[in-house]
Amino acid sequence: MGRSRRTIPEELLLLALDPATGTTAQPQSLDLGLAGAQLVELALAGRIAPDGDRIAVVMPRPTGDPTLDSALELLRRRGSPVRAVHWIGGPRLGLRQIYLAHLERCGMVHAVAGQMCGVLPTTRYQATDTAISREIRARLDTAIRTGVPPDPRTAALAALAHAVGLGKHLYPGNEGRSSRSRLRDLIRHDPMGGLVAHAVMDVQNGVAAQPRRDRAPAPPAARATAGSVPLQPRRTGAMARAAAH
Repeated sequence: MGRSRRTIPEELLLLALDPATGTTAQPQSLDLGLAGAQLVELALAGRIAPDGDRIAVVMPRPTGDPTLDSALELLRRRGSPVRAVHWIGGPRLGLRQIYLAHLERCGMVHAVAGQMCGVLPTTRYQATDTAISREIRARLDTAIRTGVPPDPRTAALAALAHAVGLGKHLYPGNEGRSSRSRLRDLIRHDPMGGLVAHAVMDVQNGVAAQPRRDRAPAPPAARATAGSVPLQPRRTGAMARAAAH
């Protein structure tokens, strides 16, 4: 994969970057969104494909992007399709920092060291070319304003921006309410983007359990129920406790 085009994870992070503070909006959910964005980018590159609510590797050949190839290799090692909600809800913490360092290496942002309260070291990130962020934002604005179905990349970016809660950052206040609603509606224009966006929201809402290998063994009743209702586990007894972890 060449560098002629920005990836969806890169664009999602640039959207989240606040030029005034040098920090990212929605830092807690952004890791999940970046994990989902990697899946969409790999799908667009023909490396993976949706299989119901699961993700299957269809071409393990590297893309040339180290961050994407790391995710692709982890998916390949699974050996069988993995549910998107389990992948996104797995140990993906740290992707925000990984992508900030990646953007710095690519020259899209530069790090500014500082201190909080004169003691704690901090790092702010400033975009090196604000025109890039404006162009990304303009694509979303156009899709929202015109109602014309956007291209798959823009549709997936909109879906993920909504899923991680960037709508209130991009379109704040009462005046941005209709734009936030239209941003949410763009989910339907890209099936893969919609799949991962819903998975991101499910993880945040506690609907999905963590990948099986990372969980403590569930009681027999919970295991029997979990297999029959993949995305909407019952909210009672042992299953509710399993879904919360």
